[in-house]
Amino acid sequence: MIKIELPKPDVVIYQREQVLKDGEVPITPFHGFIDFHKITRENGGFFLFYNKANEVLFVGKARKIRQRIKKHFEDNVSPMKKYRDEIYKIEVYEVEDPMEREIYETYAINTLRAKHNIDKVFYE
Repeated sequence: MIKIELPKPDVVIYQREQVLKDGEVPITPFHGFIDFHKITRENGGFFLFYNKANEVLFVGKARKIRQRIKKHFEDNVSPMKKYRDEIYKIEVYEVEDPMEREIYETYAINTLRAKHNIDKVFYE
């Protein structure tokens, strides 16, 4: 039997309101998230979208993570287009090897039972 464990996330960002101190310039939120700059532009990996109840909504992977996550908020063909408002937390895992990304994504979809993934689902 193969044993797989998800690594610790490299970045976790939450949807939140920005609290400003005197003299601070506000950061324009991106769909309620103000910490997108923490997500790598260059590296590949996989990501998990969670709701406020800490349920996994969606698991995805990409060669360039930030770009792919942003597409889920902007695209009309994203499987998350109807559920964007539910996303409260995003966990990002940097994994450069494409095969490892594929394995982690499939494992996370099935063990965490992602609500809105339809591909790679092996549970009923």
